[in-house]
Amino acid sequence: MIHLQNADVTTVKGIGKETAVQLADMGIRSIQDLLYYLPYRYDDMRLRDLAEVHHDERVTIEGKVHSEPSLVFYGKNKNRLTIRLLVDQYLIRAVFFNRSYLKGKLAPNDVITVSGKWDKHRQTITCSDIILGPHRHVTQFLPVYPAKGQITVKALRRYIKEALEKYGSGVEEILPKAVRDRYKLVPIRDALQFIHFPESEEEMKQARRRFVYEEFLLFQLKMQVLRKLRREKLQGIGQNYNLKQLKQFISTLPFSLTNAQKKAVNEICADLKSPYRMNRLLQGDVGSGKTVVAAIALYASYTAGFQGALMVPTEILAEQHMESLHQLFAGADLSLELLTSSVKGKARQEILERLQSGEIDILVGTHALIQDEVNFSNLGLVITDEQHRFGVEQRRVLKEKGENPDVLFMTATPIPRTLAITVFGEMDVSVIDEMPAGRKPVETYWAKHEMLDRVLSLMEKELKKGRQAYVICPLIEESEKLDVQNAIDVYNLLANHFQGRFRTGLMHGRLPPSEKEEVMKAFSENKIEVLVSTTVVEVGVNVPNATFMLIYDAERFGLSQLHQLRGRVGRGSGQSYCILLADPKNEVGKERMKIMTETNDGFVLSERDLELRGPGDFFGKKQSGLPEFRVADMVHDYKVLEIARMDAMHFIEMDEFWHDEEYAPLRRYLEESGAMSGEKLD
Repeated sequence: MIHLQNADVTTVKGIGKETAVQLADMGIRSIQDLLYYLPYRYDDMRLRDLAEVHHDERVTIEGKVHSEPSLVFYGKNKNRLTIRLLVDQYLIRAVFFNRSYLKGKLAPNDVITVSGKWDKHRQTITCSDIILGPHRHVTQFLPVYPAKGQITVKALRRYIKEALEKYGSGVEEILPKAVRDRYKLVPIRDALQFIHFPESEEEMKQARRRFVYEEFLLFQLKMQVLRKLRREKLQGIGQNYNLKQLKQFISTLPFSLTNAQKKAVNEICADLKSPYRMNRLLQGDVGSGKTVVAAIALYASYTAGFQGALMVPTEILAEQHMESLHQLFAGADLSLELLTSSVKGKARQEILERLQSGEIDILVGTHALIQDEVNFSNLGLVITDEQHRFGVEQRRVLKEKGENPDVLFMTATPIPRTLAITVFGEMDVSVIDEMPAGRKPVETYWAKHEMLDRVLSLMEKELKKGRQAYVICPLIEESEKLDVQNAIDVYNLLANHFQGRFRTGLMHGRLPPSEKEEVMKAFSENKIEVLVSTTVVEVGVNVPNATFMLIYDAERFGLSQLHQLRGRVGRGSGQSYCILLADPKNEVGKERMKIMTETNDGFVLSERDLELRGPGDFFGKKQSGLPEFRVADMVHDYKVLEIARMDAMHFIEMDEFWHDEEYAPLRRYLEESGAMSGEKLD
């Protein structure tokens, strides 16, 4: 069998050296690349009744030439050819630009087939394609490929057709027969023929089903093999925690754990005991009780004789975590310390010495935890909160402070399941998708800008009760390009509005870190009643007295970000409110506002956000780390993604997968992708 990934494209008729260079620029270097260069859509060439065609829609029609063609020249080397065409009972005009050669080829009573844009008002079709003959000679669905430079879509169709005829029988089948039979998937040779040149919608559907499953399976196999190698390579410490002590500690908590918290605790404790190193993501909605789960994990590690570390992005958040842990560990005999860049001199030196000697059991802090002089005696568990706020390197340095410590990442950004199993495929994921009893949902309302006075009256009502308010703006300063309220203008407006009655503060990303901390501290101590801010308050700040949030130009934020912002209120016992001030210009913006007022469930919102925005925008294109699939769509094909993941997990645990001939193509794929050598392990 020819190895098509090594076969040169110049063996295809019509592809010379110059064309090969242009194709290489499009990522097509071998016959295999050419065959797998798949169309992203099809031109539907089926005949339509003009009565049903909308204005400006693309259509294919068959008609009889009714008059001699009329040719007009204009401009430099430009011409327009017009003919009258009888299509069923309609006499219409067909217009061709810069195709003067057709004048000699068209005569009255000739039957032709044309495709183009239909102008319903002028009863005119502007033609892009023509077949000199009846429709029966026309391919029903024409594939459209991404084209670049001098390579046209028509040329690509020609090259791929030629390659399929010449090499199609040599394409290696990568999916085992048992898998194809189970899901009724067509063989690869048929799939390629059907996806490039389908003769029916059913063939297109069959080809797509096959490629969606194959893409997801290959990706998930790679993820699962990397995960298996990571587990085997990264031997853990097998923390033999004291179950009796741990249960006793949990019983002293001032509240009962939710079922979701219990499940997460059990998964984490199983990881601690395992001989493999824990690599787990704990995701839970704002206020779902992740800190309690982290405290239980830290306590379990403590009973096994190990130290724990909790790293968070900001000093104020570190202080808040410290306060929470002090309360949770009130009856426990363990030593807690806080280390941030504010801890200096003798106090800092003392903490470092006690940490190294093992006197400190749990250290809470910011990135100060990863400084060179910070040395643990026996680090067993590393927890990183809001893990996406730290770079890979920062997280790695903290891990290396101990001998293979277990690692738990936490995030309050609800990540849709489809993305969690794709982006975090190498990690185990625990989800807290249940709220503690007694929390009042934040009441959310959508208001137009002209209702601002009424909104400020509502805010004032809350402020008079001794409560506090956040006001969030998308920009720091005025922008000529974007007509959105900016933080500085809004701050000036509100400082003036509330002058002499309530104190107003301003916070944004351009302030030095020390000033940010200062403003946030003043707000958390109720020295500022109204905080005008950009999205820097999105994560982690806990001010239970804040019960009102106003978000300016809310349509400029994604659902997940709006939900994160809303999570800053509703943290105390009082009823909280979130007002979305927005005049969305399109349907997606309106839909976003509607969804926000209908649900407080972050996971529901994250799924809807994914549907509205797509995966790249959900995480942000620069840092998404999302795989690109040729055919598969993570949002719409999520059920297939789940099936492929389960199959991949099953395969790598099977002996036959590693030895039987029918799985050889999949093993070869894993070797060639670098997964088998663990190249992607950090």
